Order: sequence, then C-alpha cells, then structure tokens
Amino acid sequence: MLITKFNPVKDLESRLMQALRYKDDENDGFSYFTPSVNTKEGKYAYHIEVDLPGVKKEDIHVDLNEDMITISGERNFKQSTQEDEYYKMESFYGKFQRSFNIPENADRENIEANSENGVLEIVIPKLKEAIKETKKIEVK
Repeated sequence: MLITKFNPVKDLESRLMQALRYKDDENDGFSYFTPSVNTKEGKYAYHIEVDLPGVKKEDIHVDLNEDMITISGERNFKQSTQEDEYYKMESFYGKFQRSFNIPENADRENIEANSENGVLEIVIPKLKEAIKETKKIEVK
C-alpha cells in the first residue's frame, strides 16, 4: 500500500471540485463527495481509516475484487431541514466511492471492517509467510 503525503494544493482542488459537483442536478439530484482517508502499514496488517460522520453502517459497502478494495455508500441530507434554511453549508452529502490497491502479501480471506463513531476502519492482515525477520549470519 502506498503512502500519499498531504498536498494542500491537491486538497484545495479536490474541495473545489466537490463544491462544484454539489449543485450538479444532472445526476438525478445526487451530489458526490470524497471522504478523508488515512492509510498506514503496521507490522502485521494494513489499515484504512475513512471519515464518514453521519453515515450509517448499513449505508457503507466494502467490496473486494481481485487486487482492489472499494469503499462506497451514501450520506443523506437531513430530512428535517431544507437546504435554503442554511446561511453557510460546508458539509457534503451524496454518494461516495474510494478504491485502493491491495498488496500481494495481503490476507484477502481475513479482511475486517468496523464502523464506529463516524470512522470506518478496515484491517487487512498480512500473510504470515510474508513477514520475515532478519537472520544474523555469523562471519567466519
């Protein structure tokens, strides 16, 4: 899994694109947003953390297809309020999808996903034989 460093210009560009898509009526009234993601590699597993505040567990889908894991779903606008009641709205609503390549040493059979407090955490264990320790060889 590759680590991507934070790029403020790219982040700003992404947020501007989200703002432009928010008012897009060509997609059956749905807008799209890109949730923030943190990825890390531990000694025994890879971790993907996705910020999804306000998204119910049943609205999150995690699919594995060969070497690609895809996280998708939808965050719905609050039904009790109207969009024109807000002075300023920075939250994004609508459909989302993020995809990640899975490394060769990933244990595809034991991937786990857990959503708690608005954060989806996916744990992708590493295959045991892929974890190799350095062996000291005595020089004679």
